[in-house]
Amino acid sequence: MFKVSIKKIFKYWDKINTKQSLRVSGDRVVRKGYATLTIDGFEIKAPVGEILAVTLFVNGKLTLKYSSIKKEPRGFFCLMGSCQECLVLANDRIVLACQEIVEEGIIIKTGINK
Repeated sequence: MFKVSIKKIFKYWDKINTKQSLRVSGDRVVRKGYATLTIDGFEIKAPVGEILAVTLFVNGKLTLKYSSIKKEPRGFFCLMGSCQECLVLANDRIVLACQEIVEEGIIIKTGINK
């Protein structure tokens, strides 16, 4: 098995990813800033660099789209981009919420296929 400390992993991550804005300091996550975004017409603040799916979940948005045929509600499932159940409109582009990063000014619309 590999024996690599979390601190070494994050030091390596910092070197290769300068846009990363969530940092671990000891046993705490330190957020470097918040972005204002709009979810279905409601303005919220979310940590910059957080995955959009997490922001939607924390803010109570569990139904993200509807199935094509039966129009049943769909939401988070795999959270790695395979199932495509978390499709939302972000700035008029269809994106996977589990693969999108929170940035300033994003306008999110849920309810695709309704």
